[in-house]
Amino acid sequence: MSDVPVTNVLELSVSELSAALKRTVEDRFGFVRVRGEISNYRGPHSSGHAYFCLKDQSARIDAVIWKGVFARLKTKPQEGLEVIATGKVTTYPGKSAYQIIVEALEPAGIGALMALIEERRRKLAGEGLFDEARKRPLPFLPGCIGVVTSPTGAVIRDVLHRIAERFPRHVLVWPVRVQGETAAAEIAAAIDGFNALPEHGPLRRPDVIIVARGGGSLEDLGSFNEEIVVRAAARSLVPLIAAVGHETDWTLIDHAADLRAPTPTAAAEKAVPVRGELAAALADLARRHMGAAIRHLVRRNSEFRALSRALPQSDSIFAIRRQQLDNLEGRLNGARAKACGRGQLGLARLAHRLTQQSPHAKMARDGERLKAFGQRLRRYRTAGNDGRKQTLKHLAARLGNARATRITLEHARAEAARQRLDALSGRMKPGFESRIAAHRARIKSLEQVVASLDHRQVLARGFALVRDGNNKLLRRAAEVIDDAHLDIEFADGHKTAIAGTRKDTVPVKRPAGNGQRKREQGSLF
Repeated sequence: MSDVPVTNVLELSVSELSAALKRTVEDRFGFVRVRGEISNYRGPHSSGHAYFCLKDQSARIDAVIWKGVFARLKTKPQEGLEVIATGKVTTYPGKSAYQIIVEALEPAGIGALMALIEERRRKLAGEGLFDEARKRPLPFLPGCIGVVTSPTGAVIRDVLHRIAERFPRHVLVWPVRVQGETAAAEIAAAIDGFNALPEHGPLRRPDVIIVARGGGSLEDLGSFNEEIVVRAAARSLVPLIAAVGHETDWTLIDHAADLRAPTPTAAAEKAVPVRGELAAALADLARRHMGAAIRHLVRRNSEFRALSRALPQSDSIFAIRRQQLDNLEGRLNGARAKACGRGQLGLARLAHRLTQQSPHAKMARDGERLKAFGQRLRRYRTAGNDGRKQTLKHLAARLGNARATRITLEHARAEAARQRLDALSGRMKPGFESRIAAHRARIKSLEQVVASLDHRQVLARGFALVRDGNNKLLRRAAEVIDDAHLDIEFADGHKTAIAGTRKDTVPVKRPAGNGQRKREQGSLF
């Protein structure tokens, strides 16, 4: 007898048990908030999902953040960070383990959030984003001011009112969310958008940018501590004023901005001067400039009168120069007379030499020389023409001989090529016929092989092919189903039959021929 006890407990497969546990855990807990320290975090997986553990002093639980949720998280997981994870508890049947699917992640308390901000501040400061050397001065009187803030809050009204009160300027407002999951990306995009505007045109780049927000808790100001916002403020080509929160509130964008204002109203005051004060200062400077110019003219007039009294009289100044001019005039007249005498003597000498060089005699000598040159030129031309004629006759004779030789050579080459062509034509016909005969013999042998392998040859020797109603070939009796319609192929045609099993064997009589014994054969079916 078997020793296995009889029981009414339902047997479950491993998959059924795992599915039941999964439903129980998910129905019992649903969404939970778990506080713990992130452990064994190695960054996002290649698939985009994040896997890590949450642990405390005595327990740990696996955690998963799917790819889509990870991209929306405001606080990213970091090794050793204490967080509060909100999600759904479920099981993983592949490892018989339970885990939490995280939907939201936040630092566990203000202390953890401050530690996270401080760590981010040290990282960005190490990259040089907070250096004072890279901060630029603000323009004294900007023509256009860009404001990045919420369009529905009191901040934008305070900024616009303060600018209009001090010195009205053209203001461009880039509306953004200043709190929430998408606030950091919108603020960074607004800063980059202002920098991307053209320098000239109807909608031009502002001369200064104000990033403003009212007061709030540390969590409310968290968007201005995000790395994407700080980097956008650091790479801004336009000077930037950060006015986030109240005077006691500090965010990371305050360190990266070119100037920090304690409040949004103070940012508007630092962006533009007071027009009344400028007008009063300008009037005072104009008055001081006019007084200084009058005093300068009076002083120069006094100095001119003193210098004019110290100068000598005009007659005493020009008397010596006039005497020197008379002396120079006398010397110039003497030098001119001497130069004229020397010129007349030179002209007389040249006239004597010119009479010795008669133009008519010189032309006669040149005519004789030209006549001699003409005679020599005619002789040279006659001799040159005769030589060229002889050379051309010689070249014509050589060209005729070379042409006849070349024609003979080409005729010989053509005849040799024709003979080779005739020989090849005579060899090609027998070769082609022998090749065709060989292929015909091969085809005939292949036809004999095909005929020998044809199943109709086998059927002619007394065999038959049996197929079922689906035209499937049946090779064994076990494949035949009783009462099935069969198709039997003989060498001379097809016959149909119905399969069946016979209990007795009826002998079949066959006529004896050629001295052979009669053999009995039962039915095939």
